[in-house]
Amino acid sequence: MNVPFLDLKAQYRTIKHKVDPAIQNVINNTAFILGESVSQFEKEFAKAHDVKHCYGTSSGTDGNHIALWALDIKPGDEIIIPANTFIATAWGATLCGAKPVFVDCHPDSYNIDPSKVEAAITTKTKAIVAVHLYGQPADMDQLKKIAVENKIYLIEDAAQAHIAEYKAKKIGGLSDIASFSFYPGKNLGAYGEGGAVVTNNDELANKIKLVREHGQSKKYYHDFYGHNYRMEGIQGAVLGVKLKYLQEWTEERRRAAAKYRELLNDIEQLKVPAEMPDVKHVYHLYVVKVMGKNLSEREETRNRLQSFLSDAGIATGFHYPIPLHLQKCFNHLGYNKGDFPVTEDLAQSGISLPMFPELTNEQIEYVALKIKAFFQK
Repeated sequence: MNVPFLDLKAQYRTIKHKVDPAIQNVINNTAFILGESVSQFEKEFAKAHDVKHCYGTSSGTDGNHIALWALDIKPGDEIIIPANTFIATAWGATLCGAKPVFVDCHPDSYNIDPSKVEAAITTKTKAIVAVHLYGQPADMDQLKKIAVENKIYLIEDAAQAHIAEYKAKKIGGLSDIASFSFYPGKNLGAYGEGGAVVTNNDELANKIKLVREHGQSKKYYHDFYGHNYRMEGIQGAVLGVKLKYLQEWTEERRRAAAKYRELLNDIEQLKVPAEMPDVKHVYHLYVVKVMGKNLSEREETRNRLQSFLSDAGIATGFHYPIPLHLQKCFNHLGYNKGDFPVTEDLAQSGISLPMFPELTNEQIEYVALKIKAFFQK
């Protein structure tokens, strides 16, 4: 049996009858940049996350940049970011000329650890970025308390967490401003690049809108610096169709995660994801951690496990094998190996198993069977 890591073709087959006409409509109307399809999607996406404003962008990375740009982040400012995340989170700060300041992740949620944030705050700190990693919301109450006490902004990087919930509230509206990604492999994925920025703040919403489109309030009238970060009409049309299925697909991801947990929970050499209290995890990724006596042993076992599963026709991934503080592009920040042990441990011992809504119980059972066979050997 072959089990792909992600199967976008399977998803497309189920919605082809809706997606194809939506794309054709954009072509017929030649509304290729923004337009009605994007505007309609923005309204529906805002409603799905209980926020007032949503603006579609050209990518999730661009959304990260716009979010900090709208908050007037400047060179010399510092932005606190988890070391355990995709590098696009840090680009929001660096593209504004600000300095990313990394902190370690929580050993169970793998999200930014609030207990490590306070010590990283300086007089130059302007914001904390809470990444809802793998689809699990960060500890927003603690992070908001820290942000309020220190009079700094709180930002959500929700690239992997569409319609996830924290204490029965949708993510996205739990901070000053939030960014999303619609990269094709995301829970809500476009057919190309795409992203969004959301907020409940009217003033920030206006800045987002202007920054996205060359800083212009009307054509050829530019109020301040901006960029071309507009969403394409075809992506708005595709996302508008797919948004209608997102709740159903999310429940299928949660079903798959529950099945994995049932079958893998008794393997002592493996740590399955913990779903933290008071959150609704949407399982963009299902990352298990290989256990062992020391880090080198865990990494070696993890790598052998991936090879074993590959030989059995099962695709897996590593997210993320080199933490941000150890990336070459951040050498100038002065971080060293060992600075963030929880993040580094996960980077060397975590392995992402196949996860997508169309994943069948039979496929999950096959993956679990092969994992058990590996550890029994």
